[in-house]
Amino acid sequence: MRFSVPLCGLLLLATAAPLPADPLTKQLEIDFGRDVASRNLKGLATRSDGRILPGPVFTDLDGPKLGEILWCLRPAGPNNFLVGTGPDGRVQEVTFNPKDNTYSVREVADVTEAQAMAVLPLHDGSFLVGTSPTAALYLARDGKLLARVPLPADSVFDFLAQSDGSVLAATGNPGKIYRLDLKKLAAAGIIEGKAGDEKLLAEKGVTLFGEIRDRNVRRLARLADGRVAAGSSPKGNVYTFPATGGAPLLLQENRDAEVVDLLPGDDGGFYAAIVFSPGEPPRIARGKTDEPKDDAKEPRPGFTGRSSVVRFPANGFPETLTTKPGSAFYRLARQAGWLLLAAGEQGDAFGYDPVARRALTFAGSSSAQLNDFAPLADGRHLLLRNNAPGLSLMSFSGGSVRQLETRRLDLGQPGELGQLRFARLAGLDAAGLKVEAQTNNGSDEIEGWSPWIELAAQGEGFFATGLRGRYVRLRLTVPKSAADFQIDKAVLYHLTQNRRPQLADFRIFPPNLGLIPASEPPAPSPVVSLGQMLSPGQREGKDDIADGKRKGAFLNSQIVPAPGTQVVYWTVNDPDGDILAYTFSILRADSGDTWIDLAVSIRENYVQFETGALPEGLYLTRLAVTEQAPRPVSQRLSYTYEADHLIIDRTPPVITSATVQRANGYVIVSVEGRDALSLLEGAEFNFNNGMHERVTHPTDGILDSRREKFVLELPEAKAAGATSVEILLYDEAGNSTSARLPLK
Repeated sequence: MRFSVPLCGLLLLATAAPLPADPLTKQLEIDFGRDVASRNLKGLATRSDGRILPGPVFTDLDGPKLGEILWCLRPAGPNNFLVGTGPDGRVQEVTFNPKDNTYSVREVADVTEAQAMAVLPLHDGSFLVGTSPTAALYLARDGKLLARVPLPADSVFDFLAQSDGSVLAATGNPGKIYRLDLKKLAAAGIIEGKAGDEKLLAEKGVTLFGEIRDRNVRRLARLADGRVAAGSSPKGNVYTFPATGGAPLLLQENRDAEVVDLLPGDDGGFYAAIVFSPGEPPRIARGKTDEPKDDAKEPRPGFTGRSSVVRFPANGFPETLTTKPGSAFYRLARQAGWLLLAAGEQGDAFGYDPVARRALTFAGSSSAQLNDFAPLADGRHLLLRNNAPGLSLMSFSGGSVRQLETRRLDLGQPGELGQLRFARLAGLDAAGLKVEAQTNNGSDEIEGWSPWIELAAQGEGFFATGLRGRYVRLRLTVPKSAADFQIDKAVLYHLTQNRRPQLADFRIFPPNLGLIPASEPPAPSPVVSLGQMLSPGQREGKDDIADGKRKGAFLNSQIVPAPGTQVVYWTVNDPDGDILAYTFSILRADSGDTWIDLAVSIRENYVQFETGALPEGLYLTRLAVTEQAPRPVSQRLSYTYEADHLIIDRTPPVITSATVQRANGYVIVSVEGRDALSLLEGAEFNFNNGMHERVTHPTDGILDSRREKFVLELPEAKAAGATSVEILLYDEAGNSTSARLPLK
């Protein structure tokens, strides 16, 4: 079968109906719970379902220095707090002034040990201090140390006041809990050095309440029924002890973890904040304040663990409420119906809404760590921070600014921004919402950003003309008058940069071959499965898959001899998936500038045509590629590629010399010739005794010219009986000429 037409009636073979291109408009979903950092919130909160809610205002307070490392913050009276510090082992008294949000500091204790890790104010104005790296109990009042009792442990991590007036002290290495009789302790005096035996400790009011096999008892909490909850490290187990002490009951077993806080609930259960950090260094470390900071010289490693809040009901199994990878929790607190979480390592403040069962992100600090809470009046909390050490104020009573700024959002490639649309604005008028955007063509967090441009409200969306870039940041400002509101996720529509098609492959097939295309693959099913709807990523590249099947089927097409037929094939890739149309043209090199269009605006990636009506000679070729719908006409890109040269040659080569001779037992046949347009390709030698030989290697060693010489050396035995030989000399265009010589 042969497919061919005259030049004026060109036959173009279609491989399959073209598939529609991907939509030109792209969508970027903005999940505010994921795309907004804690420190980029002011007066707003984001929730794990991507929504924006009213939130606290966070302010880092300026004031006197408290110490290098701040361990704990404990209320000691109205607007009065005690702070345990290191590495100088001091306890500071902080007096907060709520009128102007300032504070004053007074040193109230200086212990021998390096770290004052635990502090507990008492009703009579005195307070307990627990230390490390030597576990010692101090009783202090009015700046004086009244008693010191060393314990057989390395550290005192926590205190818990009991209803009977006693106090429990949690220690590390070993993990024990001691009951403290405050009257006996007050009369113990200052005991220097290391701990004595159990009898001596009992005389000083220190008796064993309980112990665990894990190394450290990190936190204590008293439950509604009188039981004592305890959390450990480095395993991170959670226990309960009877109210009178004794053997513990294990509620949850963990590994490579630390129970950083326990918070009792009104229903008899409690919450536990647990940090999982295998192989991590201590989470609160002393900063290098005695030398300049050099981040390039000593980069601070990021936290690679995770943190969880687990609920332990009074009668039931533990339930993990929320988990944060890459963040370390420090303390738990309450605000109305929410749980508050002081965290790091980026000064984050988190929360959890038990009713909505959603995690929350609040405004955070410029500090690296927030490691304790203390409640104030009117929905405010004082926070302890480290790196740099100081105090911060978290206020849920509202502020003058309610604003957030997203992280750098990547559009995937440069493009033009369209509308920003919110799924829903509840309790808030769109006219009162201020939306701004800035763009960047680079990924640097600081350099190269455009000025902030306000997006004007347009119906249900927000838009500004002329915004272009690869990266974008958004800033939302909510009016102070908005009381109870919710802002849902948003979608940013954008048109990516239109990139030119790229010619990947161009082939001119040998002449005199025709193409019989393979049958078309079955059309893709219009039915979409539920899995594809629920996981849109599975549908991405569906056109590419279909194109691959079409291409694979096309490459299975048959190539058959077809004298006078020429096939040209190409592959063009469009980075944006545009539908393309092709125009293929030729121009005789020595006949001016009149191009002959052999195919115009076709969708197929090949053309097949007859060469009989074309004069012989060298032809230039070009392929014009143009984008098609759905790309608007004004936005369509086109490009013309100058492709390989095409030679149309119907004239056979000329034999200039042909000889036969015998020597050394061989019949030696040589032929020399030339061709006007094409390179010579070889010679065939047909002996009349049936022997046939082909030679494609010329005598000069390289087949690279229109003039070549070919020599056949055939053993005489193979030529036995032959009286003549026919020589066929042919060129690359398939033309040939022959000569017959007698055998001597």
